[in-house]
This record gives sequence, C-alpha cells and structure tokens, in this order.
Amino acid sequence: MKEEKEQLNALPVKNGSKTAYTIYLEDGFEKLADYAGEELSPGERKLCIVSDSNVWKLYGEAVTGLLAKVFDSVTSFVFPAGEEQKNLNTVRDLYEKLIQEHFDRKDLLAALGGGVTGDLTGFAAATYLRGVDFIQIPTSLLAQVDSSIGGKTGVDFDSYKNMVGAFHQPKMVYINLSTLKTLPEEQFACGMGEVLKHGLIRDGAYYEWCINHMWELEERDTDTLREMVAQSCRIKRAVVEKDPRETGDRALLNFGHTLGHAIEKLSDFRMLHGQCVALGGLMAAHISWKRNLLSTEEFFEIRDMNVGFGLPISLEGMDPREILAASKSDKKMEHGQIKFVLLKKIGRAFLDRTVTDEEMLAAISFFLDTEA
Repeated sequence: MKEEKEQLNALPVKNGSKTAYTIYLEDGFEKLADYAGEELSPGERKLCIVSDSNVWKLYGEAVTGLLAKVFDSVTSFVFPAGEEQKNLNTVRDLYEKLIQEHFDRKDLLAALGGGVTGDLTGFAAATYLRGVDFIQIPTSLLAQVDSSIGGKTGVDFDSYKNMVGAFHQPKMVYINLSTLKTLPEEQFACGMGEVLKHGLIRDGAYYEWCINHMWELEERDTDTLREMVAQSCRIKRAVVEKDPRETGDRALLNFGHTLGHAIEKLSDFRMLHGQCVALGGLMAAHISWKRNLLSTEEFFEIRDMNVGFGLPISLEGMDPREILAASKSDKKMEHGQIKFVLLKKIGRAFLDRTVTDEEMLAAISFFLDTEA
C-alpha cells in the first residue's frame, strides 16, 4: 500500500488552503490535554464531555482528569448506550444541561464514544446557541475511520436514520488506537465494514491490503491497526475536502447505506448499523455484478470478505418489498429517485439514478436465500 510520506499521527484536514482541524492518532489518551491546549485555546472555556453509559465507565474518569488540566471547568453528560438514544429527546436533555450550567458561545463539547455519540454531540454543538465548538474523541473503529471525520452530524427521527442534522466541523479529532483493543467483536466487525467500503469505492490496492492483513487485523496488531486507520482517515479526508457538504463525490461514501438503512429501520435497530450497511453494500455489489460491471469472481470475493471479517452475508425474517418500501423514505432520495452507489470495479464507485425496483428486489432476495 503506497502512500505519501506523511506522519501517521497527525493528519491535517484542509478547508481550501487552510487547515480546518487535525486528526491525531495516538496509542493512549496521554497527549489529549497537550493537543487540546495547542488547538483549542482553552483558557476560561468550559467543556462538557458527552458520552454513553458504556464508554463512560471505561474512559470517562481518565479523559475528564486530563482535560481538567487545561479547561477552566469540565462537566459531563452521560446518556444510556444504544442507537435508540440517538434522537431529539436526548439532544433536548443535553441542551437543558448546557443551559443550566450557563454554557455560552465560547464554550465547547467533546464527543467521547462511537458514532452515535459523535453524531449526536455534533448536532447539539451545531444548534446550541446557533453553533458552538466541539471535538471528537472516537472510541469505536467505525467512528475512528468514518463518522468522526467530515462534520456530518445528526439524529434519527421516528426510526428514520439521520433525518435531522447539520454540517458542523469538529475543531479536533483525537483517536486513541488502544480503545480498539477492548472493543467487542461485533463492534470491531462493524468498523471493518466501513474500512472495506473505503477500499471498494476508492482504493482497490487498499482493499487487497486489508485482505492480505486479515490475520493481523483480527488479532488487532497495533502497527497494522495504525496503518489501517491512518489510510482510511486519508481516504475519508480526501473525499470530504473535495466535497464538504455532499454536493458531489462525497455521496459515494453512502455505498451500502440505501438498503442498509432500510434494513436497520425494519430491524428496530436490533441489528447494528455496520452490519446493516455491510449487507447493503453486498446488495449494491450484486446489482453491479448483474450489470456486468463486476466479474463473478469479484462479486463473490466481496461477499466472502464479509465472512472473513465477521460481517453478515444473509438476512432472515424480512420481506423484500418492505425493505424496498423503507428505502424510499431514505434522505438520499432526490426528485423521487434513489441516488444509488454502484461499483464499476473494486476501487471505483459511481452514483446511479437508474437502479430499478426489480434490481433491488433481486439483490435483496439473493441474500435472503444465501446461507450464512
């Protein structure tokens, strides 16, 4: 995997010619206060750390202690863990906390946790007092390689994924790679779904690198994890720098999301987001295969890599037509048409508005019939 000679522990994200913020990759939380002091001019600013109940038990005390060294006041808002908490009610409770503690426009939030925490905290920061600063401290693989970067924030509304949101860039992203060592197997696999997606849509050589390093990744070898997370961050960075508000190529990052979000909704969030998107990606690959864009060998390699990295390749107990109907409520609909992401080949994706209901039904049915 050939890449530019760039530090693996500091990746600047540009806004035009200027650095908007930096992604830091470290093996612990020890440098968090130093980077916060350099990047955020903490001074007399107050900080509220937002986290879910699971992550807070693991890292809340340590992170609070470190950030208390540089901020005038550090408080916390902890909500119950789970995708079902990613809603306006939780945001309302956070607003109330900030109001009661007299947070003003110079103060800021810190998202400590996975994608749910990052999205929710970012949305609250974007809308409280018409916008306050926030930082990302992602602790899941999915958040580290994807959701913490690029400033897309939001919450679910009546089971509709990310239907309410805003673009609001973080002031810093601090990735502690050691948090991946304690991540549950299912959560790690969900993050690998995003990693494989990056290779499929943008970098075929990276996709092959992931396959060739499957054992090291499954063993969570530190050096291999660092290289993987850094490369995925580079890919995500390149896309969001070019298209910060998703008016063009950034939509390619939605590979697998159209049908994946529909599956997630119909499962009542019993299936994890990464699992649903991984299945949605297989269905998109199936459509690409049937259009003769992918070879049979490529399609089945994509399917089998889900197995290798602990992701599902089959779906049970759902009606294909219900999945199709749910996909029509996705926020990526445009003038009544779905913007579908397909593959021209491994490493190259494109947007297509001609995918038919019949193609989607065939893809869904294929994986309903496939044995796990």
